[in-house]
This record gives sequence, C-alpha cells and structure tokens, in this order.
Amino acid sequence: MSGRGERIVMVTAYDYPSGRLADAAGIDLILVGDSAAMTVLGHSTTVPATMEEMLMLTRAVSRGAERPLVVADMPFGSYQVLDEDAVRNGVRFVKEAGADAVKLEGAGPSLSRVAALVGAGIPVMGHLGLTPQSATMLGGFKAQGKTAEKARRLLEDSVALERAGCFSVVLEAVPAPVAERISDELAIPTIGIGSGAGCDGQVLVLHDLLGLYSEHSPRFTKRYADIGAQIQNALERFAADVRSGAFPAEEHTYQMPPEELETFLSSPTPPARKET
Repeated sequence: MSGRGERIVMVTAYDYPSGRLADAAGIDLILVGDSAAMTVLGHSTTVPATMEEMLMLTRAVSRGAERPLVVADMPFGSYQVLDEDAVRNGVRFVKEAGADAVKLEGAGPSLSRVAALVGAGIPVMGHLGLTPQSATMLGGFKAQGKTAEKARRLLEDSVALERAGCFSVVLEAVPAPVAERISDELAIPTIGIGSGAGCDGQVLVLHDLLGLYSEHSPRFTKRYADIGAQIQNALERFAADVRSGAFPAEEHTYQMPPEELETFLSSPTPPARKET
C-alpha cells in the first residue's frame, strides 16, 4: 500500500465486536493496544497492562478480525529486560492469541529485541516519539522531537528500527515536518498519531474516535461519534422503564399453554426443606 501511495488506516480494538466492526469497515490494520489499560481497565497509564490481559484481548480481536493485520502491543515488562523474554512473549501473542505481528516501543535496547523477534519469524512494528510506557522519562504525555537535535535522534532511531527488521513504525506526537522527513527517508511505512499528514498512514484509539473515553483527550484526537452519550442515554431510559414498570412488557416475556399454567397454579406448595 505504501509503495502504491495508498493511505494506511489503523485503529485500536480490544474485543470481538470491535474487531468485527473494524473488519467490516475496511480498516487495514488493527492494533490491540496497551492503551486498553486506560480505556478499558481504568488505569491512569498503559504501564499496568499485563501479558495475560493483552493475550485475552488479542484473542478476542483476532476472532472478529479475519482480513485486517492484527498487531499486538507488547506490554511494559514483557520485553525490556532480555531478548529471550521478548521472543518468548512474542511467540505467545502469535501462537496463543492469533496476532499477526507485535509492536514495541523505543529504539536503543529495543533494537536487539526487534532483531531477536524478527529472527524468530515474528513481524515487529516499532513505536517512536511519545512512547506511553516511558512517558515519565519523557516529561509526561508531551510532543517529542521539537528541537533539531531531538528530531535528528528520532530520524536516527527510525532508521535503526528499519535496519533491525521492523516492517513499520508508529510516530506519535512528533512535529509534522519531522514525521514527514522520517517517512520520506524510510523504505518501510510510517503510521502517524498526532504527527501530521506526511505519514503513510494514521491510527486513532477506538474509544477516542467514538467518544467512549473522556478522561484524557489528546489534541490530535478527532471524535467521529459520541457513542458514550448514546450509551448513557440508553441506560437511563432502561432504568426509568424498569422503575416505572414499563419494562418488561408482554412482548418481552414467554408464555405457556393455558392448561399447563392452570395445572401449575393449582399444584400444592412443596414442603420447606429441612435444615441440615
């Protein structure tokens, strides 16, 4: 797609219905992001996401998404220490959860992890710029590469990830001209999030674009629906119907033949059970 100049579309998804809907909508790639720690599990950062949680979510998405490439986020702690850890956990995502590829953050020590994973036959997507797992070290959830020196480092890291074997790189919260230059320099496609239109593709968090998550809304998020408000409204109407007696109505209940009902109603009350 990148070679043909076609824009690549990626969204996050965390369950079977989301994977199925993304597939039906023609989405190209689905990222089972560790952002689920925030949008689904209620944490304030992505760091608490565990391997078992990410495996469960990836399995669900894989069942719903038959055509898109499914990329699983490797959670914090699953690849930072040893290449062997990265390969072991990467294999689990592919073998147990049905992922087509994995994603990990950063360069530096991550380069040997990328090479080890690719050497084991596991496709790897890189992630540079604002890397949420190490946001504290970056000074918080802020744009990265805003000085010439830092921008040059991002370019160098991008090239290094490509050489290590990454098939694609996510650029998050990077100044648009920097992301565009990186995209021009790399042979592999870039997927931008808050990094301008010069990337080969774009990704958004599903809960952000649908209006399901409002605790933290980055400036680069575009809301395409307000499903959260619709869900709340539906729940309020349901509660009101239950409390007023309007639900369930007759059409929502099951009946039985009149003669069976008469027999049941005329049957004696069974004796109370003896306490043992």
